[in-house]
Amino acid sequence: MDLSVRQELTATGDQAVRIGHDLADEYLIFLGGRARPNTVVATAFDLKVFLSWAQKEPSEVTTRDIVDFVASQRAPRVSSKVVRISDGGSGLSTRTIARRLSSVSGFFAYLIVRGDCGVISSPVPRGLINRRSRRNGGHATPLVRTPKLLPRILQPQEVDTLMSGLLTARDRAMVEAMLLGALRRCEVLSLRLGDLQVAERRVFITNGKGGRQRVVPISNRFFSSVKSYLDNERPHEATTDHVFVVMKGPRRGQPLSAYGLDQIIERAKERTGLARGTCHELRHTCLTRLREAGMALEAVQAQAGHASIETTRLYLHLADDWLAGEYRRASEAIDAQALAAVR
Repeated sequence: MDLSVRQELTATGDQAVRIGHDLADEYLIFLGGRARPNTVVATAFDLKVFLSWAQKEPSEVTTRDIVDFVASQRAPRVSSKVVRISDGGSGLSTRTIARRLSSVSGFFAYLIVRGDCGVISSPVPRGLINRRSRRNGGHATPLVRTPKLLPRILQPQEVDTLMSGLLTARDRAMVEAMLLGALRRCEVLSLRLGDLQVAERRVFITNGKGGRQRVVPISNRFFSSVKSYLDNERPHEATTDHVFVVMKGPRRGQPLSAYGLDQIIERAKERTGLARGTCHELRHTCLTRLREAGMALEAVQAQAGHASIETTRLYLHLADDWLAGEYRRASEAIDAQALAAVR
């Protein structure tokens, strides 16, 4: 199979993602009605990788093929210069492999529901059955274990360094939206002029992760930067109501892309010699600082737009004051008990 991911405009003017396989393309259309565009694109790449590797029609794929696919994804990329940041290995990260396995599983679940593709059961195993899983209510051990890593955050001096490398009020406003409001990159780029609630110092997130909406407060610094950008920098010929647009080149006045925002931050890091500072690290930094400042965990969850409080609990471990305070109180209680016993 010679497959490639491409985006096309449909007859209705909508954007469609295709890879050149009829069943997979129909699944991507189905997925587009219930998932975010970035999810559809990521799934398209995952299916392209799997179908190109398998060189089989879906009805011919077996569980052995799935197991061999996972093994092939774990294998070191001998000819690749790319290494994993987490541990320096040369194979794909377990998170990437798990995501690809999830994409393939979703594809086969769709084919089973259709009932006209020759697929009556999914070849993707739910996991491995062992003694622990039998004791754990029958829950199988995942086929691919994904480590729970703490996100990296920027120190105050690193934040100041990054801000000093930004050249425009537009760039400062976008970074501040992530650094002071914990917005995701896609949420920053999808902000529209009507979403800015200036009087209340809040922004309305119309299309967050999972399609969830929320209203979040942001510091006055963000709104000051936005005002400076709108008054002095935003092209007058811009017809879009997106807040952040391209200011130079053939796309002047059009909405800024994710690649464009990443490039802005990368160039700021190059100017200042900063080694880190991705969009997601800026968001993590904001949420960690809010928790360290005493913000309730439920409030941090609302600010972040997390569907589950369990996701937000991660920031308890990043907030040094919380863990140190809990340890100090417990240690003092233990010492007091020991002293009482001696007396």
